[in-house]
Amino acid sequence: MEYWLGLDCGGTFIKAGLYDRHGNECGIVRRGLEIIAPQPGWAERDMSALWHTAADVIRELLTTRRVAGAAIQAVGISAQGKGLFLLDKQGQPLGNGILSSDQRALALVREWQQQGIPQALYPLTRQTLWTGHPVSLLRWIKQHQPARYAQIGTVQMAHDYLRYCLTGELACEETNSSESNLYHMTRGGWDPLLAQQLGIGEIVPALPPLIGSAEVAGRIHPAAAALTGLQVGTPVVGGLFDVVSTALCAGLDDETRLNAVMGTWSVTSGITDRLCDDPDYPFVYGRYAEPGRWIVHEASPTSAANLEWFCQQWGLRDYAQLNAWVAALPRAASSLLFVPFLYGSNAGLGLHAGFFGLQACHQRAHLVQAIYEGVIFSHLTHLHRMRQRFPQATALRITGGPAHSRVWMQMFADISGLPVELPQVEETGCLGAAMAAMVGSGAYTHFAAAQRAMASRLIRLTPDADVAVPCRKKYQRYQSLIAVLQALQSEEE
Repeated sequence: MEYWLGLDCGGTFIKAGLYDRHGNECGIVRRGLEIIAPQPGWAERDMSALWHTAADVIRELLTTRRVAGAAIQAVGISAQGKGLFLLDKQGQPLGNGILSSDQRALALVREWQQQGIPQALYPLTRQTLWTGHPVSLLRWIKQHQPARYAQIGTVQMAHDYLRYCLTGELACEETNSSESNLYHMTRGGWDPLLAQQLGIGEIVPALPPLIGSAEVAGRIHPAAAALTGLQVGTPVVGGLFDVVSTALCAGLDDETRLNAVMGTWSVTSGITDRLCDDPDYPFVYGRYAEPGRWIVHEASPTSAANLEWFCQQWGLRDYAQLNAWVAALPRAASSLLFVPFLYGSNAGLGLHAGFFGLQACHQRAHLVQAIYEGVIFSHLTHLHRMRQRFPQATALRITGGPAHSRVWMQMFADISGLPVELPQVEETGCLGAAMAAMVGSGAYTHFAAAQRAMASRLIRLTPDADVAVPCRKKYQRYQSLIAVLQALQSEEE
């Protein structure tokens, strides 16, 4: 048998998946990843621990499935985007990696916004400026940790670092790096002028060469082979930004479908063949896996991680029980609202999470229902904007952990008013990474061919007209609450 291995590095888990040529999943191994928060608003990851956990899941996968390293034709990596993983000038980790949900650069980003920097850069980068962007974190390190800044030898993101650990080769993959605010979206490639405008011009020599998603970036070196069980010389391709990986697995290939990803981040994305200059709203673009195409997306760290936090506090592990609680309640009838801003906001910098309308009659089931609803309400902020850019969209494909909850997904259809389509793919990050490995190793000539060959079964849920009115009213109450919180935040500033 021939296999392809996909490694998926997310906000809370790292997973290794084994696939045959047809995209059939032949095994998955998962391990949790610790988020280190030494100060409020910081979100870091021990880089050495990340690499050894990645090596462990690969070895466990090969061992439990009794697959020899020689059977793996190629390896691909999908990972959470943005953030910052630094190497020093000797090629060693330079402190902890910083995740995209990190907010230490909040004051800096506010300052840039007041100066009009995001608007000035947008025509070149097609990006907003966020606290978790590499440029924001680099500038913060320059200001607050100058000794560390002076030691920077290489700037990477998570999957670039893991690929380096596997191969010893330095490179930055393009679907992820195109959203770094150091990349010129129209011309392609790093733009030193962007770094200069952001006050980090001296970082340009630390930017590795750019590579494509399916381009072979290097091969497994002996030290990595000893740790993982992979064979020395196995090719490792560039890999994918995880939103691109998910869009591929969701089957997006034109502008009639959008993809909502529910994980640590709320993401709504679409695929296009053209860059548009919208006068009213700066849509975020990134390079897609296929040449000449772009992914457009809206995102914020306001999704299912809020439920994970709640479950940790209550010691809840039975998701079937959560769904049963919610299913037993009248839909959209509770007065309770939840604002899912535990890890960031899509309604303004500095806004925080909370329950509103809590009364003594409310029980755990009402809290869970409010979290389900609040996460969807937050997704709608992005979905409504994306439908302006993609007016031909007639259905929403949803991926991520919550897509396994029929209760939550029916709620999404009812609240959004759109049919919801659920691709039956267990791990989109792993499969997308493996798909890149297949294209890079010649199993398929291009991503479109691989996507067609691995098209998954879809489950379709349609909105229930009977709850449209109460859903709409509750969403309007949520919007009113957000407006009040925004006004309160403005007063505090």
